[in-house]
Amino acid sequence: MARAQTTPVVLVTGASQGIGAAIAEVFARELRGAGGCRLALVARNGANLRRVAQRCLRTGATEVETFVCDVSDATAVETMAEALRARFARVDVLINNAGYFVPDALLSLSPERFDATVAANLRSVFLVTRAFAPAMAKRGRGDIFVMASVAGLRAFPAGGAYVAAKHGVLGLARALREELKSSGVRVTTVLPGATVSPSWKGSGVPAARMMPAADVARAFFDAYRLSRRTVVEEIILRPQLGDV
Repeated sequence: MARAQTTPVVLVTGASQGIGAAIAEVFARELRGAGGCRLALVARNGANLRRVAQRCLRTGATEVETFVCDVSDATAVETMAEALRARFARVDVLINNAGYFVPDALLSLSPERFDATVAANLRSVFLVTRAFAPAMAKRGRGDIFVMASVAGLRAFPAGGAYVAAKHGVLGLARALREELKSSGVRVTTVLPGATVSPSWKGSGVPAARMMPAADVARAFFDAYRLSRRTVVEEIILRPQLGDV
């Protein structure tokens, strides 16, 4: 029981594929020699989540549980949070990674598609953080990571809803940092450029032109491993040749 209380519980949303799966695996692998970690993996695709969970167990996680949830849905997030607390009692590291990108010209975008993009990328961060951050602040310790994008810094054509959502994500994360800095909870925003992931499938951009998902995942872990006296507020990652 004592070990379970000291082994960090790491919650990763959007963990069924791409960068989210890579983040889960890097935490499992890198904490293996330091007592391990317990992983809570959240996404909509249960079958993919279970495959990632098995890889994480083989890699070194001491315990992995999967939670099927649409993190843009408030009721679903509340249900997931209750189930997670029943299993793990707490969350030490919250990694808000869930989101998606579908190319579409802004002026031809339907209101429904716009709302769905904003909900998946921005509303989800608010909902999941709201479910777990208060307990972190009460304990006086915790780490919250927010997956933004270079699209939160500059605009790209055929991605207006995504650009708007990621600008909102960056603003939300900055506000969260200001609100939580005195509580002992660290807030880190990661803003990657083109990364090998399902979002780029069919784009025609060669993998060699993009960053490996494992590199982006490593940035999350390296920021987490710093002493509690230091926080990396924002990390910008781009392919060596720049934005695609």
